[in-house]
Amino acid sequence: MKDTSFCSKIQLNIRGKLVEWNGPVVMGILNATPDSFYSFSRVNEQSIVDAAGEMLEDGADILDIGGYSSRPGADEVSEQEEIDRVIPAIESVLRSNPDIIISVDTFRPRVAKLALEAGAGIINDITGGQFDTDIFKVAGENMAPYILMHMRGTPQTMQKLTDYGNLMLEIQQYFSQQVKKAKDAGVKDILLDPGFGFSKTLDQNYQLMHHLDLLHLHDLPILVGISRKSMIYKKLGSNADQSLNGTTALNMFALTKGAGILRVHDVREAKETISLYRTILGAE
Repeated sequence: MKDTSFCSKIQLNIRGKLVEWNGPVVMGILNATPDSFYSFSRVNEQSIVDAAGEMLEDGADILDIGGYSSRPGADEVSEQEEIDRVIPAIESVLRSNPDIIISVDTFRPRVAKLALEAGAGIINDITGGQFDTDIFKVAGENMAPYILMHMRGTPQTMQKLTDYGNLMLEIQQYFSQQVKKAKDAGVKDILLDPGFGFSKTLDQNYQLMHHLDLLHLHDLPILVGISRKSMIYKKLGSNADQSLNGTTALNMFALTKGAGILRVHDVREAKETISLYRTILGAE
């Protein structure tokens, strides 16, 4: 049986430049929104440069910038408002750090296209192309790696859509279908995000984590985003501010299941988790 306990290498062609990491990497979250669930991740055009600099100093490999809050029940944001939030944020960060890799967190093709033109290199789509398949075309035409997440419904309705006959089987079928659509549209590099907290109950999130290694069936890198989410603090009876310890515990478990990217609010702690895990396995 193939050993999936450690992600040995991630290789991506990011807009014509080959980037390779010899082990799991950390994606830092920067929310250009006023209402993201974790208040300390919210930034504006002025504060994002300092926040990005701190994450890079702590070892972030990728910065993920989004302007549309996807927390359950979040308000709808117009396309123009999302553009007005995201594009200046990307431009500001790149002026100070021109060589960094930025992922744009959006499901809208036009936002993705403008973000790539502004210097972003990766598209992170919570809808997995379900809302608008043109986003596959944008990724393919621009040689941008594409993060394909599992979700049902919208951020406004997703927590009402948690009735699965077989959770893992339906997620696997979803990924098979959407990966094919993306590849047919010319997308070369695809990463899978199982969508913790999206259209899943508390128990389903932990079932998904337990069986995370089953996603290696697709032979694609796996991104895990559980940082300070309600699946942690509701289970522990706390809140997002008190969920760093739980985040670290689950990130370590995700690494044992072969996670390749940890998407987090707390970069230094995630880098330390990866370092200790690599030490256990004799990788460093």
